[in-house]
Amino acid sequence: MTSATIDTDARRHWMGVLAKSSPARLAQLWTDLDGLPGWSHLRRPEVGLVMVRGRMGGDGGPFNMGEMTVTRCSVRVDGGAVGHAWVAGRSSTHAEMAALADALLQMPGWHQVVADAVVAPLARQLAEDRARAGRQAAATRVDFFTMVRGED
Repeated sequence: MTSATIDTDARRHWMGVLAKSSPARLAQLWTDLDGLPGWSHLRRPEVGLVMVRGRMGGDGGPFNMGEMTVTRCSVRVDGGAVGHAWVAGRSSTHAEMAALADALLQMPGWHQVVADAVVAPLARQLAEDRARAGRQAAATRVDFFTMVRGED
């Protein structure tokens, strides 16, 4: 895979999964990968703030909701691929592993290995967590209704 042939939607998916995943779970899956190529930092992990914007009701005018701490990192793998990552919080190792995974996912020899060993299990975990949160929210749902009193 070269940068010209990477599917933008696929890259958006794996970068989202890597950024949203638990740093501990990512590290656990990362240790199972053997023979990783050499790599170097293009941008060492840096912690900063970004402004989070929101919209009232999802479609109203945008407003500044608040600031959020993020960590970013960029790496270059010995094959020439460059990986980037932005993750919520202050975990420099999370940003570093996500950037390295992004670079490896752009390399033909590593794409399927990292997709199967790291991205797929993380995506399943995120889907399970989302479903569990949905079930918990549904369990607390309150149905409001109005009874006609017959005074008309």
